[in-house]
Amino acid sequence: MSEEIIVINPATQEEAGRVKKDSKEVIEEKINTAHEKFQSFKKMNAQDRSDLLFKWAEKIEENKQEIAKLVTLEGGKPLAEAIGEVDYANSYIKYYAEEAKRIYGRTVPANNDETRIVVTRHPIGVVAAITPWNFPVAMMARKAAPAVAAGNTFIVKPASATPMSAAKFIDLAVEAGFDEGIIQYVNASGREAGEVFTQSDKIMKLTFTGSTEVGKQLMSDAVVTVKNVTMELGGHAPLIVHSDADIDKAVEGALASKFRNSGQTCVCANRFYIHEDVLDEFTEKFTAEVKNLKVGNGMDDGVKIGPLIDEDGYNKVMKHIEDAVEKGGKVTAGGSGDKSGGYFVEPTVITNVTDEMICMSEETFGPLAPIQSYSNLDEAIKKANGTEYGLAAYYFTESYKTGIRLTEELDFGVLGWNNGAPSAANIPFGGMKESGVGREGAPEGLEPYTETKVTSIKI
Repeated sequence: MSEEIIVINPATQEEAGRVKKDSKEVIEEKINTAHEKFQSFKKMNAQDRSDLLFKWAEKIEENKQEIAKLVTLEGGKPLAEAIGEVDYANSYIKYYAEEAKRIYGRTVPANNDETRIVVTRHPIGVVAAITPWNFPVAMMARKAAPAVAAGNTFIVKPASATPMSAAKFIDLAVEAGFDEGIIQYVNASGREAGEVFTQSDKIMKLTFTGSTEVGKQLMSDAVVTVKNVTMELGGHAPLIVHSDADIDKAVEGALASKFRNSGQTCVCANRFYIHEDVLDEFTEKFTAEVKNLKVGNGMDDGVKIGPLIDEDGYNKVMKHIEDAVEKGGKVTAGGSGDKSGGYFVEPTVITNVTDEMICMSEETFGPLAPIQSYSNLDEAIKKANGTEYGLAAYYFTESYKTGIRLTEELDFGVLGWNNGAPSAANIPFGGMKESGVGREGAPEGLEPYTETKVTSIKI
């Protein structure tokens, strides 16, 4: 009897479903199929690839509610957020359906009259992806769409906590007309799939979204076969509210950044640095809004904060809250948790925060907003940059001069200036330092799925 992966609903701690676990041999068979299909798929013209992607997008739109309910069932996020995730995922399918027709080459002026130089771009081969549980369809789509648009075949290992929504998403690609074997998924542990993916000489590119620790291991393992890699790794995003900020706008942006998916996003604000001149006003208004966020099962109406994904995630957030309080932090909203039925933590605001608190040095990955004041911008910039991570940062200022300075001096790949949600299919997304390698989205997200060839012609 084959092994199964049991999927748990984090809002109830009850079984949500089961999926068949793939053995190493099955994963290798699927890789072989992808390799075989690549030989013909790479020859398909760009217009036909584009048409298939648009048909896939149509299928996703038709099945949006079903996919979203699976996202909520297995991941816990509120249904309205899950529907938004499906729309966001589909925006990548549609965007790269267009970009499939824009994979351009170029001619290069030669240094003599007898030579012509032509540069062309070609699909890289079989692409393997490992995706996270917090955005099970969006992170998969952000990888699958450009890979297929460029003419590659694609195989993904979704997170074991959330395999059902990703499977449904990919099954719709086959319904849309993609041959079986062009877009596939496997269900296994990350370690098992990672070993097979990195060791396979048929996989030419590996793309991963997840923790920096795992990303480093995958990069190390991929060196053996010199694979092309794209890594979107951990974050520890600062949020700066300067003295000249529009406070209402800052509160709105902070809420959008911090509490999406109950704070379980790699780009959510983890460290709040608020200028002392606006500290009281921001804290009062922000706290009032946080207290209005309804906690509960994501399927229930009006819920804004769903459960954390599992007990480990719950325990980490509670540890950060308890540590901050023990070291002098003042809770102005929330502060409590309950794991008797699901893994719920109240959206929490803590003031009087110091650098010694764990939440200021570790990514919390939960609904905790620690607030620290600063007196001058140099201090805030230094603290914001004082981390090995460089994925996202947010800042609120009505001064063009201050905003430009923060744009230039903050060492992060994704910046939100008066914007708590700076992400879309048509903008490049990725981190600096230990937050990743490469970019996803926009034309920059298509290039890593191609190889560049140069042909020098003697006439």
